[in-house]
Amino acid sequence: MALLRLRAALLGPARLRGGGIPWSVLRNYSASAKEKAGSSAACERTELLEVLKARAKQLQARNILEVTVNKAELAPLGSEKSQELLQKVVAPSPAQEPPAPHGGAEGLARPISWAEKLKKEMHIRQLKVERKLSIAASQLALGGQVKAKPKRKVKTKAKAKKSLKTPKVEAAAVVKQSQARPRSVCTHGKLRVATVKEGVKAQRPLRVPKEESSQYRVLQQTIQSSLECFLFLQQPEEAERFLLSYHSSPAKRRLLNVNAYNIVMRSWARKGRPKRISRLFAMVEAAGLWPSLDSYAAALECLGRSQASPRLIWRYLHQLKSAGFHVDELFQKCLFEEDEKEKVLSAIRIVQPNYQLPPPANPQTCKSSLLQDFYSKEKAVSYPKLDFTVQELQERFQQQLEMELGSTVTIESVESAKPLTPQAIKARKLLATLRSQWHSSLLQALQKSKHNMSSLKAVSGYNILYPYLCLLPDEEYVGIMMQILGALSPQGESLVVLARELGSKVYNRYITQRKLRSHQLEKVQEVYEGYIYLLAKDSQPDNYLPREYWEKLVTEAGFGPSLNLKGCNWPYMLLMRLGMHMLELLVQAVKVPRNILNPRLEPRLIPVLYHIYSFRSSWQVGLIKPHPIFSQLVSDAAETLLTFSSSAIPMLCPPVPWTSPNFGAYLLNDTRLMRFVDGVTQHQLLLDQCPLVNLHPVLDALNQLGNCAWKINQPVLDIIISIFNDKGNEKLDIPPPTSEAPRPPAAPGNSSTWNKSLKHELLLCKKKTAEMHSLRMDALYKLSIANYVRDKVFWFPHNMDFRGRTYPCPPYFNHLGNDVTRAILLFAEGRPLGPKGLDWLKIHLINLTGLKKKEALQERLEYANEIMEEILDSADHPLTGRKWWMNTDEPWQALACCMEIAKASRSPDPAAYISHFPVHQDGSCNGLQHYAALGRDLIGAVSVNLMPCGVPQDVYSAVAQQVEEFRRKDAERGVKVAQVLQGFVSRKVVKQTVMTVVYGVTRYGGRLQIEKRLKEIDDFPEEYLWEASHYLVKQVFNGIKEMFSATRDIQNWLTESAKLIAQSGRTVEWVTPLGLPIVQPYYRSRSTVLNCGMQHLSVKNSSSSQKPDTVKQKNAFPPNFIHSLDSTHMMLTALHCLRQGLTFVSVHDCYWTHALTVDTMNQICRQQFVALHGEKILQDLSEFMLEKYCSPGRETRAPWQKKLMEQLSDVPKTGEFNLKKVMDSTYFFS
Repeated sequence: MALLRLRAALLGPARLRGGGIPWSVLRNYSASAKEKAGSSAACERTELLEVLKARAKQLQARNILEVTVNKAELAPLGSEKSQELLQKVVAPSPAQEPPAPHGGAEGLARPISWAEKLKKEMHIRQLKVERKLSIAASQLALGGQVKAKPKRKVKTKAKAKKSLKTPKVEAAAVVKQSQARPRSVCTHGKLRVATVKEGVKAQRPLRVPKEESSQYRVLQQTIQSSLECFLFLQQPEEAERFLLSYHSSPAKRRLLNVNAYNIVMRSWARKGRPKRISRLFAMVEAAGLWPSLDSYAAALECLGRSQASPRLIWRYLHQLKSAGFHVDELFQKCLFEEDEKEKVLSAIRIVQPNYQLPPPANPQTCKSSLLQDFYSKEKAVSYPKLDFTVQELQERFQQQLEMELGSTVTIESVESAKPLTPQAIKARKLLATLRSQWHSSLLQALQKSKHNMSSLKAVSGYNILYPYLCLLPDEEYVGIMMQILGALSPQGESLVVLARELGSKVYNRYITQRKLRSHQLEKVQEVYEGYIYLLAKDSQPDNYLPREYWEKLVTEAGFGPSLNLKGCNWPYMLLMRLGMHMLELLVQAVKVPRNILNPRLEPRLIPVLYHIYSFRSSWQVGLIKPHPIFSQLVSDAAETLLTFSSSAIPMLCPPVPWTSPNFGAYLLNDTRLMRFVDGVTQHQLLLDQCPLVNLHPVLDALNQLGNCAWKINQPVLDIIISIFNDKGNEKLDIPPPTSEAPRPPAAPGNSSTWNKSLKHELLLCKKKTAEMHSLRMDALYKLSIANYVRDKVFWFPHNMDFRGRTYPCPPYFNHLGNDVTRAILLFAEGRPLGPKGLDWLKIHLINLTGLKKKEALQERLEYANEIMEEILDSADHPLTGRKWWMNTDEPWQALACCMEIAKASRSPDPAAYISHFPVHQDGSCNGLQHYAALGRDLIGAVSVNLMPCGVPQDVYSAVAQQVEEFRRKDAERGVKVAQVLQGFVSRKVVKQTVMTVVYGVTRYGGRLQIEKRLKEIDDFPEEYLWEASHYLVKQVFNGIKEMFSATRDIQNWLTESAKLIAQSGRTVEWVTPLGLPIVQPYYRSRSTVLNCGMQHLSVKNSSSSQKPDTVKQKNAFPPNFIHSLDSTHMMLTALHCLRQGLTFVSVHDCYWTHALTVDTMNQICRQQFVALHGEKILQDLSEFMLEKYCSPGRETRAPWQKKLMEQLSDVPKTGEFNLKKVMDSTYFFS
């Protein structure tokens, strides 16, 4: 049969469809299948003919078994092209049959007559393709390199593939229309060819990706992750078998680096098997690799466990020295788990009894000119104490540890106060019964799936998902799936989101288990108990920063595991595979009786979840949607318990300080220092390559923000919950329940008779209901978490995005939230108001109302005193009084401030009143402030309050006046649209566009913003919307260009530089003045097809091996650069506030502190802005980029390089503004 298949394939493209490409692929890509087949047919015939030659020789031998193998190429992980090679990386879904055993025998060789017949047929074919064969023959030798013709073939294939019609992708997910089928023998047009198992010279070697490519790195990471699983499962035999499956193939061996061998060495080292270690060292040498420090650490650990002979230990130590390493480096650079460090030391001391561990390296100090005083030991001050004793902090640590060990937290919903109806009681009992059945079904389905994979392993090697399904107890996997089921909304969720969430939950629990297994928890516990003494009020003061003190304690702890785990990141595609497998189990196993709510229906089981396709705009997305029966049951039950991941809840003890990009924040939960899109790795690589001392300022700033303790403003929370449970209030930003959603129109029974407007109205109702449900659940989560910690003190650990902007780690409830969330947060530490504190509270209240933005601070204070009666009425009777607070810009924060002012003003001594209330100081169009300072732009500086002035300057009003002037002149010249716009040009119309110009908004985006504002004006003629918005955006850009000439010059220089860098094939990188390395992660994304049982998912991935996206690189550089500067300014302010003993947190360019310390914070904020912009920021950027992109010193340069050099060297000229004037500007931040 194999020969008949090959003969059929040789007959050309007409047969290719039937013999080579499975129908599932043709159905997906019918528009381009012929194109693809035609373009590669000649090359495929050539290859197959060469294989047939080899087959002829084999058949003549008569006694050699026929073996079928897949001819495969490596491509991006999960792509159509790579599926055959990646059988070891991809598990078949429950709906798929396992692939045929690789390398399995089909049968005995045919009689000699077959060989003669085949020779005749080959001769005929050879005459027809003689010319093609003569070109290709030299390139198909065993081990030969791919040269001109194969390159053209690859390009042709790539071109054909590029032309395939695939749906667009939303949020990294594309849905293929067809359901996945069991793989045919000839999956994706890659014909299964007959060949000899060994010694066939004509066979082409397996092609692997280039070493610098992303798919190469992903495959390496996948292999290492799998080996880590075997290490965790204590299965060294399986680890070595898996390694050998790659090592034994010369082509696949290139995917292995020394780290893969090291993991297997560690597996055997734990068993104390020196012979196995020796064998692995030989394999490393055979692979052309050099043992690393980790290799010798594993070998010595093994010898330490097995009490090996001194001679053997000396041999390894001699090899280590010969390789250029020193014994001390084992303890300085290697990461250890469990008792590995002790065993390595014991082995060394067998031959060197007096050997002592190397002394810890002297701590390095950051040399940044901006922080010389901050890190100066002469000027060091003791770290501010928290208002807790050592005992109290130890108790809080234990509470947090228990929460993280449980991995999830179940809390009471704020809706639980509602009375329980008989219908709800019945629905809850029914759901409890069903969930018990579903739990059993899922457990059974999971065990069956694992059994099938295990059977497959015995036949044809490992299914890659199998070890990942063994890392946790089966009950935990089922618990994760049940948790996802419980959180699913009635509107459903996209497959890619659910798959990612399932995979991530498994990964997070695995990391927790690894930390427990390696005894890292005990080490953290030991160090944290010492760390508490830096923070507790009843301990001695110390002149250490949290990071420095933690590092000191770790050094003193000496032995035990390292606090960083060895490489343990799972590739994104693997997470998605694992998640999809669990999702498929969930869909298949969870069923409900059809008649459970209606006994008259047929009593058969139907799925609770079903898979549908939906269009979002023009994007087709696969969704998992719950059956209406399940949604109805959940609705009727009105359950009051909510389950969250422990990392979604604020911490109950001070966070672990960040000491490196890989360690900090939670006690056990895995957290990234820098948040980035799934699958993107270049940020982490950049951080890992950066000297740790350069990151100290950023780490210390994050630790300072995270160490701020918080508590709940209970009176405000109670009022919000009462309104939330009483049908909400949209005006006050409290979402109403979906029961208040507009009812769909009554429609005729037959849907075919519905008219277009009726269908449109129904669609709008569904959309509104979905939006209301989403907003309601978001508010429910925030309020329920706030209610859960209402009597507790808590902390928000922080991390940052790739630009350095900081964010709290808990996602739902934090101070970056909306008005409602901010209103219920107070500093846990209280401070007296002092002589000016009450005045600052009143000014803060007026700022929240938005009523006196253009007035001086003194006038705002006077206005607050004038309306004191309204303020006190709002505080005393928030829901029954005159409700003045409800008509402000930020009503809930205004109400909270009213209550604080009332308490303070009624106290015997307002200056002594202990206030926990945060007072905010906002930057005045902060992005333009940085541009004006960079360009020393005098007019711009005045407009954004860098210059001292008696009243705040309003840049939005200034631009509106400029635009009005342009409009008036055009109207006089008879321009129709300018005449129509008379009376409609206002601050509100232009504000959003002016605000976002600095962050890179285009004219297209600006036009949409202005059009939206014009639509809100009732009297504006609708027919002029497009023309008027187009005219206004042009005038706004012209107005900004006139007012901020230096700003536009800098923006244009940044944009043009980024464009030339991206066109040269590089991404834009820079380093902030605080030393944080930044890279823009914008590449031409490529879709990778995941062949899953439910559907084909096409996941967009952007990787550094692909070309940069020039448009995104150039458009994003100016705003990202400015964001990196505003984050630098915030971090500098945070660090210097720490030295002054201030409580400080920020929401980007909005700084918070106690009323007592507002003046001090304002002074520090201005000092640090002047210091930051006193640096040669643009000149330093130019020099960095010239060095990075233009290779200085090379005598010959390409034309593009010369052009880039000219551009980067041409730094914009600066104006005459005196930066020190900022120190006296009241309204710079106010």
